Amino acid sequence: MPERRTVALVTLGCARNEVDSEELAGRLEADGWQLVEDAEDADVAVVNTCGFVEAAKKDSVDALLEANDLKGHGKTQAVVAVGCMAERYGKELADALPEADGVLGFDDYADISTRLQTILSGGSVEAHTPRDRRKLLPISPAERQDAGAGIALPGHAPATEAPADLPDGVAPASGPRAPLRRRLGTNPVASVKLASGCDRRCSFCAIPSFRGSFISRRPSDVLGETRWLAEQGVKEVMLVSENNTSYGKDLGDIRLLETLLPELAAVDGIERVRVSYLQPAEMRPGLIDVLTSTEKVAPYFDLSFQHSAPGVLRAMRRFGDTDRFLELLETIRSKAPQAGVRSNFIVGFPGESEADLAELERFLTGARLDAIGVFGYSDEEGTEAATYGEKLDQDVVDERLAHIARLAEDLTSQRAEERIGETVEVLVESLDEEEGPLGRAAHQAPETDGQIRLTGATGGDALQVGRMVEAKVVGAEGVDLVAECPEEAGR
Repeated sequence: MPERRTVALVTLGCARNEVDSEELAGRLEADGWQLVEDAEDADVAVVNTCGFVEAAKKDSVDALLEANDLKGHGKTQAVVAVGCMAERYGKELADALPEADGVLGFDDYADISTRLQTILSGGSVEAHTPRDRRKLLPISPAERQDAGAGIALPGHAPATEAPADLPDGVAPASGPRAPLRRRLGTNPVASVKLASGCDRRCSFCAIPSFRGSFISRRPSDVLGETRWLAEQGVKEVMLVSENNTSYGKDLGDIRLLETLLPELAAVDGIERVRVSYLQPAEMRPGLIDVLTSTEKVAPYFDLSFQHSAPGVLRAMRRFGDTDRFLELLETIRSKAPQAGVRSNFIVGFPGESEADLAELERFLTGARLDAIGVFGYSDEEGTEAATYGEKLDQDVVDERLAHIARLAEDLTSQRAEERIGETVEVLVESLDEEEGPLGRAAHQAPETDGQIRLTGATGGDALQVGRMVEAKVVGAEGVDLVAECPEEAGR
């Protein structure tokens, strides 16, 4: 019997990419590939790239080059690029990076096994020519579901493509459009794709051009995948997409998320449901109510503010201002005082004045955010903002970035200290030899928002990975917290 082909998936970028990697893993294992953790142990290393900003693209290129260095020194025979950067640049990336043996776009995902086998056999797979994926679906959201059947949508794979004899650990057909999926780790947290694409036209963002127009997954598919994840030991699911507040608009019900969330929270084995990527301009009272009052749904608000000065926001093709954003936060906290809020901001946008920067500082100072990401503006090819005049000198952008980043660090540390004395529910995610049990509370998303170090209740399995424990916050270390558990803790 021939030895099974081995493949390793290296994932960069956001949680959406992690879901896409697990879909690719499911497809490959269903077709007989053996998944291995390390690229050096694989016949082929598949690097799921990020194409969002320059720093992320550099990380992707570095990962491809690092994997290429393994060729000739171990088992690795080929390195293949997939993901957003591969989709966005296609043949251009292949020409610029000959070290990659293949550059595959989203349209190649359904036949990923065949593509990799061709490359391993010494053949070549032509890199695709990038196209504006917004044009693949109808302009009218109501017409997209039918049209989407023939469009490659990572994370939306129809179950009809799955063989009947799936290997253990590969998601079965749990609905009419449930994806193939293979978990690539044992973390008790997993992301679930709620939708793909975006209809917003923010002037600084290229994502819609290579991720396409917004299209929702059907609720039955999301529920089916969540049930399967719970069977795999997942305790927290995080709903991801480019814009979760638009969920359901192409299914005839913009309030569909408010209906879906309680159903997800009721899935046996799931202890927490978290929603990411919310647009402030699309927040509505009913969604706030569900997010702040539904048992097992985290009162967590990942709000994409980006700035708060009206002039800058209009240039970004966005809406709102400092006072409206503060009112939104006041509404949220009036319903859930302990609610977690995070956001990202761009400084140094073309035309940003000193007064605009001061307005952003006013918002940040009053917002009491738990986590803040700050980025310096840089041109992204193909975006409207790249054509703008009034570009700031790079040293000015760098100075403003450093200033706001320092402010953000101080403010988030202060917010963490405000939480001392709160009682929180913590999902234990790891057991560190030096620090002990580590986890996250409802106001902390994976990887981005800090963590909690737990003390007490060290006997038995009270603080084992996957347990949800109640603890009292007793200290803060930057954005991280220290919380003490009672001797009997966990469920």
